[in-house]
Amino acid sequence: MKTLSIDIETFSSVDLAKAGVYKYAESPDFEILLFGYSVDGGDVRVVDLTAGETIPADVLDALTDDSVIKTAHNSNFERVCLSRYLSDLGISLDPFHDNDPLSTECARFLNPAGWHCTMIWAAYMGLPLSLADTGAVLGLEKQKLSEGKDLIRYFCKPCEPTKTNGGRTRNRPADAPDKWALFKSYNLRDVETEMEIEKRLSKFPVPEDVWDQYHIDQEINDRGIAIDEALVENAIRMDARSRAELTELMQKLTNLGNPNSVQQMKQWLINNGMEIDSLGKKQVQALLQDAPPQLREVLLLRQQLAKSSVKKYIAMKNAVCDDGRVRGMFQFYGAVRSGRWAGRLVQLQNLYRNSMPDLEAARNLVREGDYDTVKMLYGAVPDVLAELVRTAFIPRAGQKFIVSDFSAVEARVIAWLAGEQWRMDVFRDGGDIYCASASQMFKVPVEKHGINGHLRQKGKIAELALGYGGSVGALKAMGALDMGLTEDELAPLVKVWRESNPNIVRLWWAVDDAVMKAIRNKTTTQTHGITFTVRSGMLFITLPSGRQLSYVKPRIGENKFGSQAATYMGAGSTRKWERIESYGPKFVENIVQGISRDLLCCAMQTLRCCRIVAHVHDELIIEADPAVSLDALCEQMGRTPPWAEGLLLRADGYECAFYQKD
Repeated sequence: MKTLSIDIETFSSVDLAKAGVYKYAESPDFEILLFGYSVDGGDVRVVDLTAGETIPADVLDALTDDSVIKTAHNSNFERVCLSRYLSDLGISLDPFHDNDPLSTECARFLNPAGWHCTMIWAAYMGLPLSLADTGAVLGLEKQKLSEGKDLIRYFCKPCEPTKTNGGRTRNRPADAPDKWALFKSYNLRDVETEMEIEKRLSKFPVPEDVWDQYHIDQEINDRGIAIDEALVENAIRMDARSRAELTELMQKLTNLGNPNSVQQMKQWLINNGMEIDSLGKKQVQALLQDAPPQLREVLLLRQQLAKSSVKKYIAMKNAVCDDGRVRGMFQFYGAVRSGRWAGRLVQLQNLYRNSMPDLEAARNLVREGDYDTVKMLYGAVPDVLAELVRTAFIPRAGQKFIVSDFSAVEARVIAWLAGEQWRMDVFRDGGDIYCASASQMFKVPVEKHGINGHLRQKGKIAELALGYGGSVGALKAMGALDMGLTEDELAPLVKVWRESNPNIVRLWWAVDDAVMKAIRNKTTTQTHGITFTVRSGMLFITLPSGRQLSYVKPRIGENKFGSQAATYMGAGSTRKWERIESYGPKFVENIVQGISRDLLCCAMQTLRCCRIVAHVHDELIIEADPAVSLDALCEQMGRTPPWAEGLLLRADGYECAFYQKD
């Protein structure tokens, strides 16, 4: 046996969407119902475990044999669920750090090294992530059966007890034999669809290096990260008490039946002389600047009630496993255009940034549940809880966190690609890119908190907004007006930034030209060390690492200005599969972010033997022994890989007893 294609159907009373597969598979009532499989591309068989059928011994052996490649669509689900199943059978799971006494978390799960995933394969090719959508886009002969959602809802989730169903809380095969027969067909078809995807994509194999990165991702997801459960529980309680108090006060001030209602609140403000279109965060902040005292108090209370940080605590509580760790927070290749990760469950990618000077003191008060002292010292309880969200993540007892991240990685990558020497000089000399950018733009020396220091903010907003072809709209979206810039300053700022970065501007249009020529002539072009190839109805952009970015069915179309532009098929802003228009600067953004992603993967591979428990954007969070050197770890993370010769990479970091921003 060389390959094993798998699809399973399961039952658990745990909500999979809210808790994730790791918590889902821990449930006492978890059960695998159907096991569909194919050996070496042969006929698909379905094992009905509810009927007393058993998985063949050679297939069970293959599950723990890393030389047999197991494939499923979103294989993390199959691997974690089968880990629970095998453990219940008393079959040992092979930990992937045999000599690591701290590898107990990973030893709970099948070694990911023996697994591939057709969902990751589809993402690598620029296709949708779901099995049904991938099959539809590829036009497969055997599509996923549309009845699946209803069947999963019927057999795989608890049901409400009613008189009609005899008060049962779960539907079993005997309750609907016809549906069960269809469910078995659905399970069989899923395996067939996955195998067809493999066959269709076989001429575009995922590089082994990318599979290795996927396996590291699975190790990190398996390891999980510990949370301070006492802090989480008390934060949820405090939020409930705070919301009740704030709501009561709002009712007294407004006489509204439900002051949390956006419609009621908008109408109340209008009735009290304040014209308002939205109660969004930015809109409320703007209204506060000129609001009369009585309305200002209401708007401030509205701000407090609108805080959503408690949702993060609830997500932690929902997903935490029986050993106090949250698992499964990272989706490999979640961002198809660049290959970067997407967040799941707690969503580490958009945590509130802490800035309290006495963070630890506030944290201890919340952890102890001392609501009155928190309110007395800090006033707004929701603000405190928002600041403390990231501190709920903690290392295991006796360990510390080392947080290390790349310094201005995208700015470094685009300067290296474009050959923008003055920027390279700034990075080589350890300078501040925002000050240097402002200095280059305005032709005067700029120092942070020093001479012409007020110009640094303009340099910063320009750097953040304009590197990928952005203009006045990008500056506004990045908050330029909120930062004190005037409307009249924006267009000149765009002009002067582009004049100061002529090589980056040339990079945009060189990439645009290379993409257009490759599509138009169905050929291969190159510029700035990047290769663009069109073949078999795909545009491939080969990055310096050798990894490819993939664009489906590229064409030359017409943009909104009536000019020719590159287009391709992909998931748009509404997740609908549609034709997407692009151009040079946008492709440069994909390329730069893709290279930045590859650099992070290199760091993960370098630090694989360290206990990476999480990562956020360009940052690694490592659970380390107190003796581990911060400087040594940052030095290793900041090593430039051989394929990026000349790139000035740097990693900085800090140590902490709980996760926080330094």
